[in-house]
Amino acid sequence: MGFRCGIVGLPNVGKSTLFNALTETAAAQAANYPFCTIEPNVGNVGVPDPRLAEIARIAGSQKIIETQLGFVDIAGLVRGASKGEGLGNQFLANIREVDAIVHVLRCFENDDITHVEGRIDPVADAETVETELMLSDLESLERRVPNLMKKGQGGDKDAKSAAAALQKALDLLREGKPARLAQPADPEEARHLAQAQLLTSKPVLYVCNVEESAAATGNAQSARVEEMAKAQGAGVVIISAAIEAEISTMPPEERGDFLGELGLTETGLARIIRAGYDLLHLITFFTAGPKETRAWTVERGATAPQAAGVIHSDFEKGFIRAETIAYEDYLAFGGEAGARDHGKLRAEGKTYVVHDGDVMHFLHSN
Repeated sequence: MGFRCGIVGLPNVGKSTLFNALTETAAAQAANYPFCTIEPNVGNVGVPDPRLAEIARIAGSQKIIETQLGFVDIAGLVRGASKGEGLGNQFLANIREVDAIVHVLRCFENDDITHVEGRIDPVADAETVETELMLSDLESLERRVPNLMKKGQGGDKDAKSAAAALQKALDLLREGKPARLAQPADPEEARHLAQAQLLTSKPVLYVCNVEESAAATGNAQSARVEEMAKAQGAGVVIISAAIEAEISTMPPEERGDFLGELGLTETGLARIIRAGYDLLHLITFFTAGPKETRAWTVERGATAPQAAGVIHSDFEKGFIRAETIAYEDYLAFGGEAGARDHGKLRAEGKTYVVHDGDVMHFLHSN
């Protein structure tokens, strides 16, 4: 099961620098001119989770494996992208394929780095990109909804249901509002909205790229973004892409002191990764043994068989039960044997909904 966040924004806001730091590679060119990134670069990164080390210590595991989250570096959008400006159609298609949007906004002044619109205004930048995404969705739905309505009138019940769901999104877009504000009345409407893959239905995390001196506190521009995000119910992370790029080249043992000198307790990238994880409503469960302790990803609300299926599809098909220990109990009683002795190891069936932090062992038929 792969989950991917698309990194978007106007040209020269620090997207590729951020992507390089995230993946600790130079896979994405970072250059001071628009459309440096044409084909999307994709990188998987481990989700930081201190619980892994604790479980591994107790289990005596030889190896630790983090769960992964994918990031896609998508080329810079410009005004007119919805009409194909600046290779816009290709870029919009790339955004359509991700699960969530990480929107990088330039919140720093630097005369040596050009801005595509000649000014530093992150709120206006956010509105430019959002407008292009809304225009693309609007054009798409204005073609699709009438066709679905026609099919619905001809007796196609699924088309009729889809038309009603997408009409809600279309009405919002005509009011200048993103499709993510559409409230589905039932699971059927939610399914149609999800299948439509609307650009503005995707959850958004704003990343404020500030100068190095503002990495710990933010600045006036990032404060404006935070105010905008609060009104939208969106998330915000403040980082300095330049600092993150420098940290990514350092030996791990030197990073803590460097961060401390800047007044930081962790990297901005760790916060972005966790925020992206939360944005997609994901949770983590663990498996542990002498060979390895491993973190796995499921969507919130997943059942035990669905979690088993993340490990191997045969585990879901032949699911019998899951032996489950809450993370806190695993620590408190020193692992599986202690948890079992104190009645904290539970046998859960097919209807069990996985909790974040569950340490699980699946029993299945061959």
